[in-house]
Amino acid sequence: MPQVAFVTCVELPEPDPDEQVLMDACRDAGLDAALAAWDDPAVDWASFDLAVVRSTWNFYECEHAFRHWIERTDEATRLLNPASLMLRTIDKTYLAELERSGVPVVPTHFLAPSENIEEVVTERGWDRFVLKPTVSAGSYMTERFSLDSLAQAGEFAASLSRTHKVMVQPYMSAVERGGEVALNHVDGELTHGVLKSPRFVGQEESVSSAITPSSEQRAVAEKVMETIGEAWLYARIDLMADEDGEWLLSEMEVIEPSLFFLQHRPAMERFIAALQRLLS
Repeated sequence: MPQVAFVTCVELPEPDPDEQVLMDACRDAGLDAALAAWDDPAVDWASFDLAVVRSTWNFYECEHAFRHWIERTDEATRLLNPASLMLRTIDKTYLAELERSGVPVVPTHFLAPSENIEEVVTERGWDRFVLKPTVSAGSYMTERFSLDSLAQAGEFAASLSRTHKVMVQPYMSAVERGGEVALNHVDGELTHGVLKSPRFVGQEESVSSAITPSSEQRAVAEKVMETIGEAWLYARIDLMADEDGEWLLSEMEVIEPSLFFLQHRPAMERFIAALQRLLS
């Protein structure tokens, strides 16, 4: 029987809410599925017919090793999402590429080592802003600052830049009013969305029940997909509303996003059906 690996990591930093429901659904569908950690050297990836990356939630701590794992595993088995797409989007500098192609993106500045954060945010007119690494997941090293805390922001940016590339974005206050939405795309279809609360270091993620994406949200997602130009099994497209209510891309997750299957069972059923087709 063909076997599929759901790729995780040896030590999950937090529970994966999709994991159990997905494993149960595979069992019910007669699929031979197993969890396998990308950072476990004992795993024989060639023994699987399909490896689907799901919860490699420590990849940002060892980016180069993870890139090497993607390349090596892509040679051993069929890897999803495609290796080329994952490698292309590990670093959030892909946002600049999408913006140049006409995707409405949350304003983003990639900080050069010689740049002063005070000069950047003053020139941009950002009185509240967020600093984080360009390679990250969850709330890793993500902090919010204001013009009243520029000294702390400068210290944080300087410390972060010693080991990471740094990005700065304005703090989008609309997210406090339900203005952040995660759109889930599975096997060619935008299945559902959830509203998310803002998340910073040490905070838990809070999400709503499933919602139906609006026509405006769909339009942004479709523009992202058109611009990327590569097929995927799954993706999560995170949008934020600006003060005028325009939806902007904050990030596109094609490596290890939660897909909120608990909130929308039809999306999980579509995911399982895609695996059955791919393994047949």
